[in-house]
Amino acid sequence: MSRLHDPFRRGQLAAAALFFSLGFQYATWVSRLPALKTDLGLTLAEVGVLLMAAGVGASVSFPLVTYLMGRMGSRRLSLWSAPALAAVLLALVAAPNYPAALVVLCVDGVLVGCLNTAMNAQGAALEARHGRATMAKLHATFSAGSALAALLASGVHVVTPSVVAHFAVAAALLALLAVGARGGLLADDKPSGSTRKNPRTAWKMPHRVTLWMCCAMVFGTVTEGAMNDWSTLYLKDVARASGEIASLGIAVVSGMMLLARLFADGWRSRWGDGRVVLLGSLLACAGLAFALVTGGVVTALIGFACVGLGIAAVTPCVYVAAAKQDSNALPLVAAMGTTGLLAGPPLIGFVANASSLVWGMALVSLSALVVAVSSTRIGWEAREVVRDAGDDGSTSDEAVRRSR
Repeated sequence: MSRLHDPFRRGQLAAAALFFSLGFQYATWVSRLPALKTDLGLTLAEVGVLLMAAGVGASVSFPLVTYLMGRMGSRRLSLWSAPALAAVLLALVAAPNYPAALVVLCVDGVLVGCLNTAMNAQGAALEARHGRATMAKLHATFSAGSALAALLASGVHVVTPSVVAHFAVAAALLALLAVGARGGLLADDKPSGSTRKNPRTAWKMPHRVTLWMCCAMVFGTVTEGAMNDWSTLYLKDVARASGEIASLGIAVVSGMMLLARLFADGWRSRWGDGRVVLLGSLLACAGLAFALVTGGVVTALIGFACVGLGIAAVTPCVYVAAAKQDSNALPLVAAMGTTGLLAGPPLIGFVANASSLVWGMALVSLSALVVAVSSTRIGWEAREVVRDAGDDGSTSDEAVRRSR
């Protein structure tokens, strides 16, 4: 069977389009913050609140996302929220004042919560149906979308400084991606409207295992977000690196995360999700701790690389595990992920201000250790994932053998 007609490949490409879209949409408007700041006449503090508005919208979207997932299913919710995020870009550039921009970005956060949950549900369902690991690669396309959005912003700015033109081009690309994803997304097992027929099953207290997943997710994203925000400053102010070297901090972390996610599905197939998360988070913890204790630019870059390599597979694996729990688990875990990204960097800043940035980064190392501890309480499913189809055309869409 050719790759073009392989149901797994079609589903993988469709889900990848959603992941790419989310990274692309976020990086698009963030890349034009300086222009938005000037157009709206904002102070730096107001820009900070503007950024927080999107995070708050995503964090509090859990009840709505849970309802919509039960009512619409992941396929319909994906196809509804993806183009809506394109429309948000146009609404943001048309916002007449600061309060209106805050409302737009709060809505953006809610839509991000919807698409984030729905696309991860699609990825988990794709793995379950075809018995092939793909979630890590899907998360890698999110990073690729962010990178392409930054390149597009730079390219459009060379032609015209107009934010309207930039966002119009970006919105058109997002709309095309949503249309392209439509044909390959998986239909949901449960019929639409199931929550209306069974209202008492729509809301349940999270299971203990779900809470451990939330813990792993929130501290994993704290680690990821804090490294992206504070690595450059640590290299410059603590390790005394030059400006050129200091800027490599984010590149090392992001580059290693992207590289690891391209290969992590193979690790998951070979060793299982639980072992990948445990060993990866321990690597992140130990690598960063070693860098902080020894000091120096070289050891800092090595430690940052360990964090990127070790933490990369945490969120894909936890999303897959959450999708196998009750209907409330995935939206709750997704909301906790956004909360970690939102709360992590300011928390590190508070600790650094009260003591030093070394202690702030030590908290990042401790966060990775919490992920490792949490991973031992989740109860991962050991599984044997069949390899991809070979050159002889033999299929690999076989049942996956699972055992607790």
